[in-house]
Parts: sequence; C-alpha cells; structure tokens
Amino acid sequence: MGATTGAHAVGGSAGVGGPAPGVPAARGGAGLPRHGVDAETFRALAAARGGTGAVRLLRAGQVSKRALLLLALRRALPAADGGFAAAYEELAELRGSDRERWEQVLLRPELDAWAADCLRALAAGGATGGGAPLGALGEFVRGGPAGEPVPLECDGLRWTPLLDHTGPRRACYGRPVTGPLGSAELASWGVMLAGAWEILVRRHRTHAEAVAACVTTLVPLLPAPDGSAVSGAARRAHGAVAASLPAEPVLLALALVHEFLHVQLGALMDLVPLHRPNGAAVHHAPWRQDLRPAGALLQGAYAHLGVTDFWRAELAAGAPDRDRAEREHVRWRVHTGAALRTLAGSGELTAAGDAFVAEMARVVRAFE
Repeated sequence: MGATTGAHAVGGSAGVGGPAPGVPAARGGAGLPRHGVDAETFRALAAARGGTGAVRLLRAGQVSKRALLLLALRRALPAADGGFAAAYEELAELRGSDRERWEQVLLRPELDAWAADCLRALAAGGATGGGAPLGALGEFVRGGPAGEPVPLECDGLRWTPLLDHTGPRRACYGRPVTGPLGSAELASWGVMLAGAWEILVRRHRTHAEAVAACVTTLVPLLPAPDGSAVSGAARRAHGAVAASLPAEPVLLALALVHEFLHVQLGALMDLVPLHRPNGAAVHHAPWRQDLRPAGALLQGAYAHLGVTDFWRAELAAGAPDRDRAEREHVRWRVHTGAALRTLAGSGELTAAGDAFVAEMARVVRAFE
C-alpha cells in the first residue's frame, strides 16, 4: 500500500522526523501529520534493525492509515450503516478522552483488513466484506482484542502477547489456523514462548525489544502436512504474527524475528514505496522454486537478512548446536546476497529502494 493521505478528527498521530535523502514523506493534510523516515532510522531499518524508535515511527503511520480507512468508510456509507456511524463517533470521542485506548483500537491487527474488505464491498454495492459487517466497528471500539494473554519476562524485559486461537478474523496468513486450543495446548504454547523469549532477550536483545514493542498478537497455525513448523505475517495485520508450535524454542524465537521483520517492512512501505507496482513474477528467489515479483523478493530478502543476523548472533553467543548455527548463517547469507544482487539489477526499485537494498547488501558483506 502506498503513502497515506488525507485526514479527519479520528485521524492523526505523533509526527516524525523529516525524510532521509531520496525518501519521500507520506503527505499530510487536513490535520494529519507528515510521516517521514529520517536517514539514520532508514539505514537502521535497512539493516533489519531500527529498534523501538523505528517501531514507534512506523506505528504512527499505521494509526494514520487506519484512521483514513475509517474516514473513507464513513464518507462512503449509505443511510443505513449498520451501526457504523455511532461507533465511529465513539472512536472520535476517545481520541480526546483516552488517546491510549483510541490508538489501541486503531492498532487492532485485524481492523485494517476488515476496513479494506468493507470498502471493497461498498464499492461493489454491498454492505459487508469477507463476512465483516460494518457494525463490527462497534466490536473493535467497545470490546477487547481476542486472545489469551501470555505474560513473559526475562532479565527485566516484559512482553505479554495475546494468543489468538478463537478470533473470527484469522484467515489472512496463507496457512490454516488451529481451532480453539485446549488447556494442555495453551500450556505448551506458554512453555515454548517462555523459552523463545529467554533466547531472544539474552542473545538477541535488540530484536526482543522491537518484537515486544510491535507484536501484540500471535495466531497459532497448523503445521505443514509433513509436520514441519510454519509461520507467516500479513501486510494488513500490523502487530500480529502467526506460527505453528515448533519442536524447540530457538525455532520459535527465529520465527518471531523473521515474521516481525515482514511486519516492519510492510509498515515502512506504507510510508516509503521501495519498488514500483509489482509486475510479472520473473525473479529467482534462492529459497523457492517459483519465480517472484520484485516486492515479494524484497520481502523475502529482508526477512532472511534477519535470519542471517539471528544465526550470526547465535554463533557469537555460543549456541548449543554450533554446527547448525554456522550452517544456517552461511546458507542465508549467501541466499540473501544473491537475492539482493537480483533486486539491484531488476530496474524495479524506486530511488529509496535502491538505497535500501544497497544498505542491506553492505550489511550482508559485513557478515562474511
């Protein structure tokens, strides 16, 4: 999705710094701030870092984007709006009376896709989209997010994600989700998450801090048909990652970093287009057999830059399985470097995308 524009009383968020050279700011108007990415943060994001400061900056853009989606819905509504107008006004009032709650509502991971579905349905002459009635805005405003809280703490760093195993809007991750989990399954998730969190905090602290600041929701997936672990993220579900229960905590820690980086890059590209609109799928991805469009290849390269960094840090920390860590580090460093060379020569990147990929390539070379 491109840069957001427009504004309304429901919209708005904390402003951010000016853009990096060659990086356009998303345009503000009618009350919404300009959203830009300063040069230092842009470089840190390209290095698959950025930390909590970048999370706050990108979250501000997400708040404005979602407010604009709701504004577009309000303007497109027919006279009979299924209760949307009343919920919209409640949300507008929250902005002045309880800004934290207002942002929490707008940042519900599932709100983005729901609003987009409703807009498409209205454009087609209907009143719902994908089973998401317009009146569901009231559920977002008056109810809490779905899921079981899993309180985690290690060395003073706390994270309490919601394990969403019952919510009605979980089918956007490209993989089958589980049904409601029983008490034994929930306990298994709690144990695995505690182990993964300890690994992240003690061996990947920067990533742990960013995950805690960004990811509010985990959606349990079914494993692949062969039993192997899978994970996913959705462009229109900022703040959520999905994963099946893996065999060991280090693999869940890796999945959290991998999918968080997909979420982070998606939020950045809502502010700063890094590639031209996707054309035909013509690019080779070293980790897949099928050809990929430029945007998908960039997403894969970015997440795998984080995977490379993860295994590098595991080596530096004396990972129990050093052979695996070294093997995976080399594998993903080589694959990521090859994908970045393909992107650099694709002719499909914007000026900002060229700078982003060049910085990613510099980081990969530094890992050698």
